[in-house]
Amino acid sequence: MNFLAIIRSRPLSGLLCFILSIASFISLQLNEINDYMLNPYIVIILAIVSLLFFIIRQQGLVLLSICFVALFSGAWSVLNLIHSFDKGVVMGLDAWLLVSALWFLTWNNLVQLSALKTKNKLIELSLNIVIPVLFGAWIFFLWEVITIGMSVPQVLLPAPSLIWQVFDGFGATLFADFYQTFVRSAIPGFIMGCGAGFLVAIAADKIPFLRRGLIPIGNFFSAIPIIGMAPIMIMWFGFDWQSKAAVVAIMTFFPMMVNTLSGLNETDRIDRDLLHTYASSYWRELFSLRLPNAMPFILNALKINSTFAMIGAIVAEFFGTPIVGMGFRISAEVGRMNIDIVWATIAVAAVTGSMFYGVFALLERKLTFWHPSMRKS
Repeated sequence: MNFLAIIRSRPLSGLLCFILSIASFISLQLNEINDYMLNPYIVIILAIVSLLFFIIRQQGLVLLSICFVALFSGAWSVLNLIHSFDKGVVMGLDAWLLVSALWFLTWNNLVQLSALKTKNKLIELSLNIVIPVLFGAWIFFLWEVITIGMSVPQVLLPAPSLIWQVFDGFGATLFADFYQTFVRSAIPGFIMGCGAGFLVAIAADKIPFLRRGLIPIGNFFSAIPIIGMAPIMIMWFGFDWQSKAAVVAIMTFFPMMVNTLSGLNETDRIDRDLLHTYASSYWRELFSLRLPNAMPFILNALKINSTFAMIGAIVAEFFGTPIVGMGFRISAEVGRMNIDIVWATIAVAAVTGSMFYGVFALLERKLTFWHPSMRKS
């Protein structure tokens, strides 16, 4: 086996991590001694670990654990360095080379974790959580390094550590905004919109002329921009949560109606003919056959509407609200140039929307496990 074949059989990310670590160490030695220097021992350890990763073909959990320790040590060293900077100081070439080396080591670790095969469900569940958490942590680490290491103005993009400090001193206000927007506006509007869409879909399925007339009208109303509807709803229902709930109800009504109708029409003709031979009534056929078959469509509409609900409630608050709510907070704090509070509010909205969506995704897995799209190959 020639040298090129050996190189190709080894993980390239390990080689790149080793080269960048050595380059970082050389750059560190060439720099003049100042107050802002990386720990050279951490750089050497990272180079040794990456070289082991490149040389050893059979990589077990022990080597993977060592790599993670080296990775966290390197990341901690970089964070300590950038948080010791005075205002206006930017990160040097040696630190950027080390950050690049850490990226390739992270890549290698995630590839190794993703390749692990196990029949233990607990370990599999842990891997499904650990891998996205590590990837997300790396993105936040890179965000922190770029904003502080390049001295990016806080008005343009605050560092994650500054946004986190908002939760410490501004937590009560953020919770009040969450309660007003999600609990008082998004949830009632979601229930009203989805409930009405479902009932109207059942009525349209029962009465043929409603089906022919509602689908085109539904498509028309779903194309109306929410920015145009929000001020009208505020004029009708006032500045409090009722107008925001009305906006959310309008946004979620038509997706639920269209999906429910599509699901009800997906029932096999043979199954329906079988029930007709038993002289089943419309309602017996609906509850025994057609609604269970329509569950994937209904749950898909609930997932879509879970994201619409948060968007609708926040956008509606831009047009008028009591002095509380996520939309109000974003528009008010942008005007005051408190961008860290704006980002903290966006983070709360994103986490809330993701968890709301996750509830229905989990419900979908439990209720429609029989559907082909849910079966594992």
